[in-house]
Amino acid sequence: MTEAGLDAGLPQRRIGPGWAARLALQPWFHRFCARVPGLSRIAKGEGEALFSIVSGFVQSQALLALVELRVLHRLVEGPLTTARLAQLCGLPMDRMAVLAQAGAALRLMRRKGEAWHLTPRGAAFLTVPGLEAMVRHHPVLYRDLTDPVAFFKGETQPELAGFWPYVFGAGGAADPALAVRYSALMADSQALVAEDTLRLVDFSGIGTLMDVGGGTGAFLDAVGRAHPGIRRRLFDLPAVVAGAAARLGEGVEIIPGSFRDDPLPEGADAISLIRVLYDHADSTVAALLAACFQALPPGGRLIISEPMSGGDRPDAATDVYFAVYTLAMQTGRTRSGVEIAQMTRAAGFEITQSARSYRPFVTSALLATHPA
Repeated sequence: MTEAGLDAGLPQRRIGPGWAARLALQPWFHRFCARVPGLSRIAKGEGEALFSIVSGFVQSQALLALVELRVLHRLVEGPLTTARLAQLCGLPMDRMAVLAQAGAALRLMRRKGEAWHLTPRGAAFLTVPGLEAMVRHHPVLYRDLTDPVAFFKGETQPELAGFWPYVFGAGGAADPALAVRYSALMADSQALVAEDTLRLVDFSGIGTLMDVGGGTGAFLDAVGRAHPGIRRRLFDLPAVVAGAAARLGEGVEIIPGSFRDDPLPEGADAISLIRVLYDHADSTVAALLAACFQALPPGGRLIISEPMSGGDRPDAATDVYFAVYTLAMQTGRTRSGVEIAQMTRAAGFEITQSARSYRPFVTSALLATHPA
């Protein structure tokens, strides 16, 4: 459709940008800001932020190189010179120097004298569960975004959509290797999600918790350590839950099944959906929420935890990274807390706690209750 066609139903009078944006469109205003104390600092910060956006893809690729070459891992044992790093990584000396300097600019390492040292940020990168696995996984998404215009037009076939075939239905889980690969990547980062969910949601008074789509049980494992009195159930695809028994032990009931095709077992007074909804289309989410309502008794609780869109206040982590990631998966999408609450109410629930977040880039959590 042409632009004229798109505008046909709109009023002819166009509303331009706000006054601040109009000023920012004027070159003289930028020259003025550069000369005025206070404004110059703001202008410098905005300039740096813009360039960070422009150069962000190079930063991510430099990080991938640091990970693949295990540069940060090598510095755990102690400081190393550029020459020694080049030898260990198999890089020419001059190129190792550029990569090390980039790592220092990202504040993952620093140079002291002739040697490179690991920084607290670099140490945290190696320690935070899932970060390294996430970076190693990114080349799939990078390839999908090689032609971003075609990607957003929907003219490409993203490789990422084939990486997670389990999402499209139980048939995708027929390949155990794919299920293991997905479960391992999710379990690596689940520790932070579990930590924040347990901090954001009150689990007191829950007798039996059923984690639907819970993979190999990383979340239930964390729940068991924090609330040993809660009885736990895991419901997920047969190929996925096969690896859960060793992690969870005999105290957890493992129920194989597909929430797409099978009714959810009854008997739990709380159900958790941890990073489940954003993997699926609206129709699947609506059906799953309705199934949760059917499985819970009056007064039962529904816990939803996943990265959520900022909605009216867009968030770079969720509205760029997670939104594009789910778009590449061709099935789910990143929803705001308000939108999830609306869908949850439509299934019959009452919202007990609107979406809260401690670290939006990790997760946000919402609590709903089956009305008595």
